[in-house]
Amino acid sequence: QVQLVESGGGLVQPGGSVRVSCAASGFSLRYRTIGWFRQAPGKEREEVSCINNRDVESVFVDSVKGRFTISRDNSKDTVYLQMNSLRPEDTAVYYCAADPTYGRPCSTADYKYWGQGTQVTVSS
Repeated sequence: QVQLVESGGGLVQPGGSVRVSCAASGFSLRYRTIGWFRQAPGKEREEVSCINNRDVESVFVDSVKGRFTISRDNSKDTVYLQMNSLRPEDTAVYYCAADPTYGRPCSTADYKYWGQGTQVTVSS
């Protein structure tokens, strides 16, 4: 059974940083396309960023460009989302998702596996 598990969220002050992690059991994240999504209260879920099998990053939300970075550590089979200069509007549940097909680009990713999400709250 495939499970994705996010961790690392919490309460952060405006301007602060946090790194959330995505790990899996029953499945390897290596060389697969992984996306980070978020859903704020009362809003639709949106894709924030994606990393493809060649570790090329895509960012889909203009407001996070230059502040959020997606990366992976194959030795730990983990994907990260580093979030800097956080703003109250970044408050959301952050989810990772995995496309089980090797080599699919971010633009056509078909996410089949999802984590349960981790809450990130930006507030003073």
